[in-house]
Amino acid sequence: MNHLNVSDAGTGRSPADSPWWNTPGLPALVGIFPLLAASNSFATGTALGIGSLAVLCASNVLISALAGSIPSRLRIPAFLVLVAALVTAVDLLFQAHWSGLYGQIGLFVPLIATNSAILARAGSVAMHRRWWRALLDGVRHGAGYTLLLGGLGALRELLAPGLLVAALPAGALFLLAAVIAARQAWPGPRGKP
Repeated sequence: MNHLNVSDAGTGRSPADSPWWNTPGLPALVGIFPLLAASNSFATGTALGIGSLAVLCASNVLISALAGSIPSRLRIPAFLVLVAALVTAVDLLFQAHWSGLYGQIGLFVPLIATNSAILARAGSVAMHRRWWRALLDGVRHGAGYTLLLGGLGALRELLAPGLLVAALPAGALFLLAAVIAARQAWPGPRGKP
């Protein structure tokens, strides 16, 4: 039985209607967690960010170019296969050319495919824009992601000798929470936080 079709006892609502299932940020965070845990230094964070940037840019361009030939009912499976193939290519590239770095991040490179931001950009941007606009969107979002992972990796590397939790995977989540809190406290364009 599909749990999404089962009504909550006595309420007549489906569990899919609950905030747990409808939180838009949750899938994005679940996709970033493994990569955050692996970015324990500037080098590993930047490498994972660059891998994600390459997959995001390539998938955006390819999906934009193929948009007219992908039937709507097959979009998600087509996106998944394309992203998985690109992640495999990035994984093999790391393994072939940067074996020392691959020894540190090799297990986590395939997890780039779990980053729902890549699929979200493919569905919302690449399907509806020309390839060069899709490429620019991929560069913009991928560069931001690379800066985030590289910056958190550098911060963890800097803090780890004196703060043990920074070296642990949970340290990445604490530091990400601090970055998000700082961003929220920063005044917006109109001077409002």
